[in-house]
Amino acid sequence: MCGLAGLVLVPPGPVKSEWLERMLDQLTHRGPDDGGWTAFFRGQISAGHSVPADLMADAVLIHRRLSILDLSHAARQPMPSADRRYWIVFNGEIYNYLELRTELEALGHVFSSRSDTEVLLVALATWGTDALRRLVGMFALAFLDRRTRRLLLARDPFGIKPLYYARWQDGFAFASEIPTLLELPGIDRAPNPRRLYGYLRSGATDHGDETFFDTIRQLPAAHYADVSLDEPWDVEPTRYWQLAWAEKSDLSFDAAAETLRDLFLENIRLHLRSDVPVGAALSGGIDSSSIVSAMRLLCPKLELHAVSYIAEDRGLSEETWVDVVAKAAGVLVHKVKVSSTELFTDLNRLIARQGEPFPSTSIYAQWRVFQAAREAGIKVMLDGQGADELLGGYPIYRIAQIRAFLRRGEWSKALELWRYAISPAAEGLSWVTPRVFAEFVPGRMKDAIRQLVRGDVTPEWLDETWFRDRGWERTPDPPGASTHVLTQTLHRTLTETSLPQLLRYEDRNSMAFSIESRVPFLTPNLAQFIFALPEEYLIAPNGTTKAVFRQAMRGIVPDMILDRKDKKGFPTPQDQWLTTRQDTVTAILNSDAAERVPGLHRDAMRSEWQAVVRGAKPAGGHLWRWINLIVWTEQFAVAST
Repeated sequence: MCGLAGLVLVPPGPVKSEWLERMLDQLTHRGPDDGGWTAFFRGQISAGHSVPADLMADAVLIHRRLSILDLSHAARQPMPSADRRYWIVFNGEIYNYLELRTELEALGHVFSSRSDTEVLLVALATWGTDALRRLVGMFALAFLDRRTRRLLLARDPFGIKPLYYARWQDGFAFASEIPTLLELPGIDRAPNPRRLYGYLRSGATDHGDETFFDTIRQLPAAHYADVSLDEPWDVEPTRYWQLAWAEKSDLSFDAAAETLRDLFLENIRLHLRSDVPVGAALSGGIDSSSIVSAMRLLCPKLELHAVSYIAEDRGLSEETWVDVVAKAAGVLVHKVKVSSTELFTDLNRLIARQGEPFPSTSIYAQWRVFQAAREAGIKVMLDGQGADELLGGYPIYRIAQIRAFLRRGEWSKALELWRYAISPAAEGLSWVTPRVFAEFVPGRMKDAIRQLVRGDVTPEWLDETWFRDRGWERTPDPPGASTHVLTQTLHRTLTETSLPQLLRYEDRNSMAFSIESRVPFLTPNLAQFIFALPEEYLIAPNGTTKAVFRQAMRGIVPDMILDRKDKKGFPTPQDQWLTTRQDTVTAILNSDAAERVPGLHRDAMRSEWQAVVRGAKPAGGHLWRWINLIVWTEQFAVAST
């Protein structure tokens, strides 16, 4: 787990030492154990830690290392092949590196380290981009072929590890984080209207290759890009893997649960490979409890540490469930509680590390979990990210399944699930019935129904004229005709909406404290197996979510956990935090930075805040988005347009 960056200079020329030094400094939190650079210029190679004033280069690779596998200097990056033709900088872990190493040794390759980095380097040199489909892991990488003058950029199948790129005044640049790129001259800081609009309206972030900066892109998950050192401008990402929309499996429910159990335990076994201590994030929910329980099953003598966020509000707290798992698995739990005072004390640093705005204060609760892990000496954490998007864990998926039943004419199943979805056991969500009713509405009327259900009208504080002037307007969602609505919805949240942003928050929060966070639900084999299962194995007709996974974990996870019906996540009393810090919020909304934030009617924004202060209106999620956006604008000197 590390931080990487690189420069391509067109034409080749001088590299100012302050550029590389600032980029290395920006990545220190991602790799505090080691760091350095390698420059290539007309067949010559130079490298080091400090940067000379007269450095010339065609290209430069930059790396900061967090040592997890092979702690020796033999695993240092940038790493060359034996003949020095190929070079790599790599962020992440390849969990099946031992199996790949055995395969490569059978082909005659000899290794000089015990690292997964060297295995990845040799695999790419041997198999080219076909190697990417063989990897089980999380990765972002840059692989340089000096002979062909080609630079391969690649990202893991789910986008667990980040990789951004942009044009700068002297060529092309890439990095693990946006702030690293902003250290370079010539990178425009103008905001991206499309991303800004989605964030202000609904809190949407991290969709596709765009970022909040108009000229900075991210390499999409499951893609690689072949970049010429001579003409690096046109980056055309190529997809190398995707979930197959295969025919549904004919496995029985019990057989599917047994296979799923084997796949999950194998994933946990691979994700425990480490030369440093491994712990876990434990919320008390099914996913994190399954990870912790599986870790104990596979490693009976492991001194197992977990970190848990405990909400102060008893109605939000999952402490009871955390304690159940901790006792059953013999886990030492480090419990974290968070206050509004701490949130605003850490706000600038939190936003600086995230690099882009985020939609709720729950991200801060996660931040504090990783901070506690660092304080406890845990360097690697396993987390349950991705399980909800694979297994149908959110309430919204029940709506998708009801719609699927309706489209297939399975009325009795739809009715049974609808009754459960509106019951107290499922928190009786008020928006269930209108959204189900919308299934019967003609396509042209669906947008009007959406506005009625969600209150989806343009708020006074949003300046839609600003967005229209820049060529961006909201368009209705395209209609869907598939009878597999649940699978379709899961695929969208896994690849486009929910998971990409959750992975960004987790990566930045963990790396802020030099923690490697691993997500064992997210491997291609496990995801493909789950996607081929009948939808009713995920959400049962009686409303039980993750039905097949609950069955798979019987005998491993306490029944009290597997029988839970509620869903909490990382709940924070966001509205309360904001209304109890009125002076701080007022100061932010009245700041000079607020005047520079595009897309907002500031008078309407401040008027609504005063209504919140008087108790005439609830705070609402948009209030936090204003605060976040204002502080982000100031932190990164975002250009006002």
